[in-house]
This record gives sequence, C-alpha cells and structure tokens, in this order.
Amino acid sequence: MSNSTNKRPVILTGDRTTGPLHLGHYAGSLKNRVMLQHTHEQFLLLADTQALTDNAHDPEKVRRTVLEVAYDYLAVGIDPALTTICVQSALPALTELTMLYMNFVTVARLERNPTIKTEIQLRGFERDVPARFLCYPIPQAADITAFKATIVPVGEDQAPLIEQTNEIVRRLNRQIGHDLLPEAHAMIPRVGRLPGIDGKAKMSKSQGNAILLSASPDEIHNAVLQMYTDPNHVRAADPGTVEGNVVFTYLDAFGDDQNTIEGLKARYRRGGLGDMAVKRQLEDVLQSLLAPIRERRARYAGDPGYVMDLLRQGAFKARERTQTTLEEVRTGLGLFSL
Repeated sequence: MSNSTNKRPVILTGDRTTGPLHLGHYAGSLKNRVMLQHTHEQFLLLADTQALTDNAHDPEKVRRTVLEVAYDYLAVGIDPALTTICVQSALPALTELTMLYMNFVTVARLERNPTIKTEIQLRGFERDVPARFLCYPIPQAADITAFKATIVPVGEDQAPLIEQTNEIVRRLNRQIGHDLLPEAHAMIPRVGRLPGIDGKAKMSKSQGNAILLSASPDEIHNAVLQMYTDPNHVRAADPGTVEGNVVFTYLDAFGDDQNTIEGLKARYRRGGLGDMAVKRQLEDVLQSLLAPIRERRARYAGDPGYVMDLLRQGAFKARERTQTTLEEVRTGLGLFSL
C-alpha cells in the first residue's frame, strides 16, 4: 500500500446481512460510499455477527444474505480495488476487542443509550432483550477502532453509538497512557431517513414498504402507484400539500433536475396537478436509476465464485489491519503474552 493511501482518512461502514438492500440504503449511505471511496480509505463491513443479535433463530438467512448484500454493493458502484469489502465473522480480532472493551462499559450506560432504548422498544424485547443486542455499542466500537476509522457514516439516530465508541476510546487511551486509538466522527447524510412507500415508517423490507435495488420494472411501477401522497388532494384542481408527501420526498432524494421538481411542487401547491402525473414523473426517475443497478447485480449474482474471491481478498487485508490493532491494545493494557 502506498504512503499516500495510508494518509487518507479511514472510513468504516457497513450493513447488517438480514436482506437485500433497498432505496433507503442507497439514499442514506450507498451513494455517498461510492463517492467517498475515491478520497478515503474505506472498509465496508458485511455485519453478519451483528445480524445474529435478532436473527439467531435463522442463521441460514444471515449466511445467505452475505452474498446478497455484496451483490448490491458491487452493483451500485463499490469498487473492490478502492474499497475493502469484508465479512465481520471472518475477523476474529473484532471478537477479542469486544471482550476487552466490555470491561470498560457498565450495563447502566448501555441501557441509557438512546439508540439501544429505541431499538429495544421497536422490537418489543422489554426485559427479554438478548444480551448481545443490549451490548451492541461495544462490538460496534470494536469494529470502528479495529480499523482505526475516524469517519463513520451513520444516520442521525445512530450518532449516540458513535459517542459511546468515543467514550470507550477515551477510557482505553487513559488506561494505556497515550492516544493509541483515534476518536471517530459521525458523518450524517444530507438525505435523512427515507420513508417507506406508505409514508408511515422508515423504508424496511420487513414492513413491506421498500423498493429493493433489484426491483423489476413492474415492481417499481406498482410501488409508485401505492405511494402515499396527500389524502386531501382529491381532485387535480385542488391545492395539495408537498410536505410529508412521499412522492415528492423521493423526487427530492433521487431526481437530478431540481428546477423541474420545484416547478412541480409549485403547481401541486396551487392546484392543477394530479397525483398520477407526479407519480409518472417519479417512476421515470426510479426506472432510470435502478435499471443499470439491476443489470449489474444480475451479472454479479451469476458469478458467485468471483464475489466469494473478492470477499476472501477483503478478509485477508482486513484481518491484517484488525489483528495489528488488537496486538497494540493487548500490549498497551499489559496483558500476558506468549
């Protein structure tokens, strides 16, 4: 690796392997990752062990989805020559770092983490929360610090997890006596959490309100027809509301011609523009966006052996990086070494 590459800021990001990716992932992170790989040293983690926190009853789903998510990464333009794609469970140093970091975090602090509190409520765990789920900020800290990442692209709701990572970093550095591990900064995307096509929740495959990156032309068409608009906009002549209207939210997120979109908003607000006309405009945008992604994805899915080789190469590079950090932490803590 060249010295110039080493000097680039390090990014660590990734996705749980619980299902193929959708437009929400593209708007919130994938599009930025494609751009950032040209200016940063980027590691992309297929988080299969994290996916087990609430899918331990179906490990086959988690295993199968590793390749599905990898196909999506490559299809949107992630270049394995620029971004290291690696599988979380193939990096044993992450597990040992997690165990070490657990000594520096209290249960009370984990329970106070706003992100964890919200996720526990959403899943209805109450006191039956799996221990690994409650402790999730600790392995995430292990992931980030193992690569010595200084930038972590996350949604705004995930920012408390980055702060908890930095708390662990500060405690470790104080214990060791010098700044071995860098603090990380959350990179919040310009586009906020993309709502589902029903307008009632974030886009999620499990909620049945998502448009997959691999969606067929008919699936895209049907999804746009179902999209939530303004329930009071009964006739085209009626003034309509743009705010909270999912069709316009998607046009803002994916449309290239903002002048045209602003013109549509003005017409819709004053009356004279029907929902179907706006939906046709959005469908054209989404069909153009997803057609090349779908075609590239099909090519990669047709050659899983090639993708597996890429993951093996990524694991080799990532193991070297994360093992080095682990040894530095063990030495800094003065642990016994043979």
